[in-house]
Amino acid sequence: MSDVTLTIDDQSITVPEGTTILQAAHQIDKEIPTICYHPHFTAPSLCRMCVVEVEKSRVLVQSCSRACENGMVVRTDTPRVQQARKTILELLNSAVDVSDAPDIQEYMRRYGANAQRFADGARRELPLHDDNPFYIRDYSKCILCWRCVQACGEDVQWTFAIHRAGRGFETRIATFFEKPIPESTCVYCGNCVQACPTGALKAKREFWIESGRDVSELVRHSRLERRRKR
Repeated sequence: MSDVTLTIDDQSITVPEGTTILQAAHQIDKEIPTICYHPHFTAPSLCRMCVVEVEKSRVLVQSCSRACENGMVVRTDTPRVQQARKTILELLNSAVDVSDAPDIQEYMRRYGANAQRFADGARRELPLHDDNPFYIRDYSKCILCWRCVQACGEDVQWTFAIHRAGRGFETRIATFFEKPIPESTCVYCGNCVQACPTGALKAKREFWIESGRDVSELVRHSRLERRRKR
């Protein structure tokens, strides 16, 4: 495999062919914000937070999936890039609850995003699923980054308990035939919970503590739920 040489923010770097712009930027300590990207998963190229300007490219380029090329000139933090990231954050706030997403909250402060800019937009308000002893699913906080699907599927666990469902604005994360988690192929590995960046998936113990509920009652509650569903 040959090497390619490019320039990122006026700094020259040589990397192996196939290296993404995001990976190359990290090698020279250039931070590019990401939301849907996870270093152990296939880059889904969904959130567009990682966009950068590439010379001679008409549109902004997703750095998480675009491979470096010889002679490429990249700028990671131009006014155009900053405005794009700001708008993405404002649109996310209009559609879902991101109050429990620390990275997104930090990006909002960094880019001066106005959480109320698109306050009149449609919101994804979905019921909270509390159907198993280990974690809850609050899809009103889901930004559709697909990290949980990747963790449950081919990138990590290969159990395929959760997947994509719906189309357009009605797209959501679901189980096959909308079955409760105990009736799915879930093995309760916790990978999906760890991968979630927004709190849409959360350990039940953590959820109970944040809700001010008595954790000592959690075991009794779980036992009663299991009996009820038999």
